Amino acid sequence: MKKIESFKNVLFSSALMVSINLIAVGSATAAPDHPPCSASAQSRQLDFWMGDWAVSAPGGTKTSASKVFLELDQCLVVESWDGGRGHTGKNMFAYSADDKSWHGLFADNEGRVHVFEGKVSAGAAEFTGPSRSETGAAILNRLKVIRINADQVEQTWEKSTDSGSTWSVVFRGVYLRKKS
Repeated sequence: MKKIESFKNVLFSSALMVSINLIAVGSATAAPDHPPCSASAQSRQLDFWMGDWAVSAPGGTKTSASKVFLELDQCLVVESWDGGRGHTGKNMFAYSADDKSWHGLFADNEGRVHVFEGKVSAGAAEFTGPSRSETGAAILNRLKVIRINADQVEQTWEKSTDSGSTWSVVFRGVYLRKKS
């Protein structure tokens, strides 16, 4: 009886190990075969924006600061900005290989959070996303980042209260690359 019980234990252990190995192999082969972000042309479309920037409004004298860098094995574009007077925030953008779309998140230290979807092409990005006004009215936000040249980028943030028929610029920043 002890031999049968011992045989059952060995058989169960062997079956368990084979099952675990099959699950591991199945998981590895079932994963999508995406290139790493560092080698993905789509994930590299915002590389023109990388760097340390001095940001000002056209014709304005106040200068803000922005640093744009990559995180998560170069899959996440992060803009860390300081608008002055204690107003700071982070903007994050990433290309999803699963749905073939760009997604973004804006958050600041005043409790504002916006979620975006968008498109990026050579030297230009446009993201849109909904929000609400303080009175609860629907607002459509549009964020554009345009490469002017290697050392200058322009970002505009527009809002629409009529589902995108008309737009009002609420922020326009000229980014000048800081010299090292």
